Amino acid sequence: MAQIVRFHETGGPEVLRLESADVGAPGPGQVRIRHEAVGLNFADTYFRNGTYAVPLPSGIGVEAAGVVAAVGDGVANVAVGDRVTYTGFTNTLGAYCSERVMPAAPLIRLPDAISCETAAAMTMRGLTSAYLMTRIHAFKAGDTVLLHAAAGGVGLIVSQWARLLGVQVIGTVSSEAKAQVALEHGCTHVINYSHEDVAKRVRELTGGTGVDVVFDSVGKTTFMASLDSLRRRGLMVCVGTASGPIPPFDPILLAMKGSVYLTRPALADYIADPAEKAALATEMFDHVAAGRLRVDIHQRYRLEDAVQAHRDLEARRTTGSSVFVV
Repeated sequence: MAQIVRFHETGGPEVLRLESADVGAPGPGQVRIRHEAVGLNFADTYFRNGTYAVPLPSGIGVEAAGVVAAVGDGVANVAVGDRVTYTGFTNTLGAYCSERVMPAAPLIRLPDAISCETAAAMTMRGLTSAYLMTRIHAFKAGDTVLLHAAAGGVGLIVSQWARLLGVQVIGTVSSEAKAQVALEHGCTHVINYSHEDVAKRVRELTGGTGVDVVFDSVGKTTFMASLDSLRRRGLMVCVGTASGPIPPFDPILLAMKGSVYLTRPALADYIADPAEKAALATEMFDHVAAGRLRVDIHQRYRLEDAVQAHRDLEARRTTGSSVFVV
């Protein structure tokens, strides 16, 4: 019997329940996969609290890594015994489990140099970092980025990737401990937003010019400071809403802030094409295997600890990547 975390109603972490179920055999185009590690992402909380509406009861989690145990008819991209990882959206929802049947299409074969734990900690974060650093903006050496949540899972990878490109990163964090982690992973400067004015400090650090790009995963509480940190005709990239949705605004605001640009990308649109997904995954795995990017797992949980894991995540007690070890 597989162990599965489900929720039967939306709400706080306490709605998560550990249940047992027989997952059955894979049908056409499906596989049965035995998980070794499952990724914990802030986006998981959006499913749980109802921000992303799904039919209930529902599994939770969209990222994991493990071994293919069985394949259904018509599956050609993986075989029994392959080590694989995956991430996605509703097409992969239900990753918090020891074993599952799921579509084969989202699966990515793992190189020998990448462990299942590392893969579960980096597939979503790594692919997100890959498209942010290679598809959103034509970065060049000397550019400057303001990176919110710099000590988070995506933040630590983005800052390292930026360093590879010669891009300076001004990271924001909530504590001195997180500031040290961010600096160790490539941030040039760190702003502690708990007691510093972010936009004012950015202007000081950039000689009054502002940054070329902002990566904002926080949303409601940082939106205006992010706009105020941009140079004229800079780019604001909204990649999350950890503090809540951004309130509606008149687009004239973008002109008033210096004819700045704004985009709200989603990973799903950058991995929808199999060829582009493979290219991003290859680049990501190559950097990690060669040691150019380091993926640190700072928190490990068991599936039965899902409630506590979500509490830690929403209280911002985590740094780097977190995984469930199955």
